[in-house]
Amino acid sequence: MKCYKLTGHSSPALKLETVATSAPGPGQVAIAIKAVSLNYRDLIVTEHAKDSVPVSDGAGVIVEVGEGVTDYQVDDRVVIGFMPDWVDGSYSEAKKASSLGGPGVDGVLTERFIASTTGICRIPDSLSFEEAATLPCAAVTAWSALFEHGTLTPGSTILLQGTGGVSIFALQMAKLAGYRVIITSSSDEKLSRARELGADETINYKKTPEWANEVLKLTNGKGVDLSVDVTGPATLNLTTKATRCGGRISLIGVLSGFNGSIDIGILEKRITLQGIYVGPVSTLEKIACSGIKPYVDRIFTFEEAELAYQTLKRGQHFGKVVLRF
Repeated sequence: MKCYKLTGHSSPALKLETVATSAPGPGQVAIAIKAVSLNYRDLIVTEHAKDSVPVSDGAGVIVEVGEGVTDYQVDDRVVIGFMPDWVDGSYSEAKKASSLGGPGVDGVLTERFIASTTGICRIPDSLSFEEAATLPCAAVTAWSALFEHGTLTPGSTILLQGTGGVSIFALQMAKLAGYRVIITSSSDEKLSRARELGADETINYKKTPEWANEVLKLTNGKGVDLSVDVTGPATLNLTTKATRCGGRISLIGVLSGFNGSIDIGILEKRITLQGIYVGPVSTLEKIACSGIKPYVDRIFTFEEAELAYQTLKRGQHFGKVVLRF
């Protein structure tokens, strides 16, 4: 079978190889991958891993079942969890270690993938393979950021940053939950598309560098109930300023790196700062059956994997970048 492996360089990030096919063991299934989607994490991994199969998010069809498998059968359409060992319950280091496509753990940029039945879920007929492949990381992360603590009610105001996969999923989910959404981007064209998906207020952060002040104006000086920060150190202090006293920040991304200072305002405003790192397979299953329609912006072929990586790196997408096998 064919698979891509990391080169250890940012460009070219990938090399195509032919490797032996493995059979599923007890409790496992073999999945013919039909589509994968890319996340910013996949770009980070290229800097820290070599000779492993990348990409965490994939969907396909079962082509072989292992001994003892009774809940799935050949031809079932399935999507694979980001952390297959995190089926449900609380988060742990052991569950984190099963994250696909990271250093030391092969991912799904391959024609065939072996998975435990506890780490997958069925795809409803309403979703294509390409759409289902966008769910494991971005959609589960958005769900966790918005609903993990269940403190918001219809009419709450949230702040989203950018128009990548997580932010667009969060926009769609927030509108279904009855929230008011303020979203930022450096592109007026992307902000216009966000409005078409239901965004109530939009801010171009290049034209308005002190965008937190604009958020305060839009909330009568109060600030938002929840902010979803996908950037990290470069925006966290502005995010704090834009969040109300007693509000919450879900920190889910590191687009600006891993180190930076934190404004004391997060203390004075009694803001809850929560780190979000995806979520369990049980959440993936809920989302797959929720009726939400993922926004797939660009679809590349399996042979165009390197181009897909570079497209994601340039930030030219709105929503998700997908490879179709």
